[in-house]
Formats: sequence, structure tokens, C-alpha cells
Amino acid sequence: MKTMIRNPFITSGYVSADYFCDRRQESERLVSEVVNGNNLALVSTRRMGKTGLIRHCFQFPEIQNNYYTFFIDIYDSRSLRDLVFALSKEILEVLKPVGKKALQSFWECVKSLQASISFDVNGVPSLNLGLGDIQAPANTLDEIFRYLGQADKPCLVAIDEFQQITGYVEENVEATLRTYVQQCNNARFIFAGSQRHVMGNMFLTASRPFYQSVSMMHLESIPLEEYITFACMHFERDGKTIEKEAVSVIYEQFEGITWYMQKVLNALYDMTPDRGTCEVGMVADAIRQIVDSFRYTYSEILFRLPEKQKELLIAITKEGKAKAITSGAFIKKYRLASASSVQAALKGLLEKDFVTQEMGIYQIYDRFLGIWLKESY
Repeated sequence: MKTMIRNPFITSGYVSADYFCDRRQESERLVSEVVNGNNLALVSTRRMGKTGLIRHCFQFPEIQNNYYTFFIDIYDSRSLRDLVFALSKEILEVLKPVGKKALQSFWECVKSLQASISFDVNGVPSLNLGLGDIQAPANTLDEIFRYLGQADKPCLVAIDEFQQITGYVEENVEATLRTYVQQCNNARFIFAGSQRHVMGNMFLTASRPFYQSVSMMHLESIPLEEYITFACMHFERDGKTIEKEAVSVIYEQFEGITWYMQKVLNALYDMTPDRGTCEVGMVADAIRQIVDSFRYTYSEILFRLPEKQKELLIAITKEGKAKAITSGAFIKKYRLASASSVQAALKGLLEKDFVTQEMGIYQIYDRFLGIWLKESY
């Protein structure tokens, strides 16, 4: 069944290969790693398109025809219980359309959740799974892995924002998961994460449980030429055109980060009349329109931020790519209080994901918020 799409520049979720830009080499490598029996750590900054890439690869015939594919995003999770709940729910959702036999085999393994699953007279399952049903997360996890190990097809489990497990309230979650993953011959795992240093430490430090247990794969920006081809093709297909220079301007401003490219192109496509041309001058208008749509949210965010965090966020935004932010020079330039108060504010901003840190360089995470802050302060 072909999905009808009004705007070809998708800003959330995955629709089909048609609306997916490039990533040919990355897709081939990811599929090849899995098919050859390897687990994979997929690392990139957020909004670079990890989720889209994984969902795209799930559609490849060699994956779709031979594996059960499960995808969970644990960005909001705080404990093993949250992880187990997300995984149970996803497995049930995926198996539901497969049929009663597949569900039955999951149901028989996962004894601790049996109270949450009932079948009607026609054998159709109804799921009443709530977080409260996960009474003993460690037991349920054990049962889930038992299921994965004996499912009637190999399983492919993708866990997005995997670095979150390092902050779980329980101890030894890494070691526990590593043991299960190592012993599960019927499943392959993709661990995707957006905090490079945390992911790097997890998989490349000799003393950590997941050391050398995966193939590492880094996702960079899609090349500009590919984006130009992709954008022009979708505009032309619908009787519109876009100047190549317009795509270049967006690419340069947002460093080719997939989500921003899609978001601005989505707005431009909407602004361009039928049989019209999207000119480079329209890019600023599209960005303005997007930033305006978030204006209320941004005011609210800033209002809730502690004063010191707010001052530091504005300073990092103005600097663009900020280095040595506890140095006397930086503190003086932006009239900040002291090195220790900057350190404390930075910790808060990193925890809340307002700021990203890569190789000693600090940047505002939400680029649209950055544009708004520069204009407002």
C-alpha cells in the first residue's frame, strides 16, 4: 500500500525509501553487519537520522523477510523497569499482527506478564500492559531474553539512546545486559546513541562490560550534493523547482544535520506555489517562520531555567562553538559570575540536553532556539 504524502520532506518518523535521503553506504554496512552475525553500536549527534536509518534498514528484504524487528527509544527512561516495559510493549505490538502462534510463544516465556495479556474467543490478544505490571524488572528481562533466544525467527533489536542505561538507578545494568546479549544466539542488537563520549566509553574502555563486543559505526552528515539531488527531485516531481543555492545555504547554516535540513525544506516546499520556484531568498523567511512557531515554547523554557544556566546558555549561543568556558577570558567576555558557578550551570545544561559537548567544544543543541536567543538577547 502506497502512503499518500502531501509534503515529501518528512520531519518525524519513517515513511518509505522514497522519502529517505541517500545513506546507501551506511544502509549496506548496517544490513551486512547484522546479517553476518554482528552487533552494532551506531553513534551520531542527535537529529542526524539514526532512527530513520534503522527503520530504513528494517525494510530491506534480507531483514524484513528473515527477522522479527523490534525498535525502542529509551531516551526518557530512568530505570531498568522503564527499559523492560518499553521492550515488552514493542515485542507485543510487533507480534500482534503476526498471529496467535507467535504471541503464544512469547506469552509462554514471559510468565510475569501473563496477567496483562488476554485472548478473546477468536484468539485475538488484548494488551493491558502498564508500567505497574513490571513488578520484578530483572525477572521479566530474563524471560524476554529467553523468548528472544527461542523465537521461531531470528530477532533484531534496536535500542535508541542506549547511553541512558549508564544513568539508571539500578546497579550493574550494563554488565547484566552484556551477559544476556552475549548468550543470546538468536538475536542481533543495534545500540544507537547520541552522546559520543558516553557511547565511546561504553564500548571502547577495556574495563567496561560492552568492551569490544560490537562493530562501531559513526553517522556523519549526508553529503551536500546528495541533499541537492534529493531536494530537486522531490520539488520537480511535484511540478516545482528549488534553486541549488537554497539547499546549500540551509546545509551551511545547520551543518547538514538531517532533521534541520528536512524541517526547513518542508517549510520551503509548503511556501513554493505550484509550478513556482523556491529561491534562495526564501530560506530566511522559512527559518523565521519555524522559529516564530516555537517562540512561545522558547520563552517558557527560558523562564524556567535557573538564572546562572540561562546566562551560560546565552553565552554559549553567542560564542557559537564555545571552548574553555571556565577560563577567565570567557567569563569576562560574557560577564559570568565565576568558574565554579559556570561549572555548576554547565552540569545542569548538559543534563537537560540544552548543550552538547564534543571534544571540548560546547554548542547549543537546538539550533532554532539558538537563533531565537541571538535575536532576543
